Amino acid sequence: MFDRIWIRFGLYIAATVLVTMALLTVSVIAFNELQYRGFYRELPAAVQTEIDALAAQGLQDSPRARAIYGEYWQGDLLFGEKVSLLVGLVVCLPFGLAVGFFVSRTLTKPLGSMAAAATRVAAGDLSVRAQAGSDKGEMAEMVGHFNQMIEALDRSARERRVTAASISHELRTPLTVLRARLHGICDGVIAADAAESRLLLHQVEHLGRLVDDLHTLSLAEAGRLSLQLQEQDLAALVQETLSGHAERIRQHGMVLALSLPDSRGAATVVVDTVRMRQILVNLVENVLRHAQAGGWIGVEVARVADQVRLSVSDKGPGLPEAQRAHPFQRFPHAPGKVGEGTGLGLSIVQALATRQGATVAVQERSGGTGLCFTVTLPAAAGAGTDG
Repeated sequence: MFDRIWIRFGLYIAATVLVTMALLTVSVIAFNELQYRGFYRELPAAVQTEIDALAAQGLQDSPRARAIYGEYWQGDLLFGEKVSLLVGLVVCLPFGLAVGFFVSRTLTKPLGSMAAAATRVAAGDLSVRAQAGSDKGEMAEMVGHFNQMIEALDRSARERRVTAASISHELRTPLTVLRARLHGICDGVIAADAAESRLLLHQVEHLGRLVDDLHTLSLAEAGRLSLQLQEQDLAALVQETLSGHAERIRQHGMVLALSLPDSRGAATVVVDTVRMRQILVNLVENVLRHAQAGGWIGVEVARVADQVRLSVSDKGPGLPEAQRAHPFQRFPHAPGKVGEGTGLGLSIVQALATRQGATVAVQERSGGTGLCFTVTLPAAAGAGTDG
């Protein structure tokens, strides 16, 4: 509770007022004591004895005591009030100002650090970070969130630069092949036969897939990807999709192991059928490209509590060391390495899954051989459970 800035500010002000009042009170009491002692020393001895006797009896405000003060008191009757005001101005005002400046500086120091950092960020320096100092509570949280925002901007800028470089590389390879082959055809060096046309068509199709993948990914990340959400039995969708992909799986020499729920409708989810099929195809194609050596692909749909999980496993070599920290990174292969895919398959899987309220994760299979990609979706309301 005391970490809230308005509570701390109120406590600081209250403490400052109390200390100021205490200083004023002590100053007035001390001055009155000095003034009384001076008055007492000027009294005749007999009157001093009488004053002492009245004080001993608690009669300091008696008519006789007031008469003695009226007869022997010399000076301005308002002198004590004037001195009290002077003490307040000379002692309490500087103290209050000093404490006020200290409190203001302490509470606003993180804001000053954020303002300086924002100025440098506006100038393009994304390496700067605001400092919370020893401050705790809301100010420290605000500085932390501000730094997270800068880190997100910095990460986005780095990813944008890497993506631009990777896209230019991915486009350059097929364009270079197309340019060289077409120049050869124009110069009569290469025969414009059916085989050459198929080679050129393959490069054009690669460019088309790359553009389509980039378009899908950009729409998904911008939140502008249109989705036709409806209830769908994920088990039936997976079985249908894999049936159409069976020949390609056999061509790669892979054995498919399919596991579906026993209860019909247990894996009912609310998804876009086309996009969900795209997720499954991308995961299967990733296995065919990178884990063909394992010779096995496992696809499982399971109902776990109020969730439905789609898992795609393999017995391949697993992720390279450089890719393990960011398995869904765009263009994960090293520059200059040409692969069958566009390098955007897993990024699209993550983007499409997120847009449909699902989560996607990857981990090594038990035994340390191969990977398991898991897409987890909330089950549709009223969907049955495994029996």
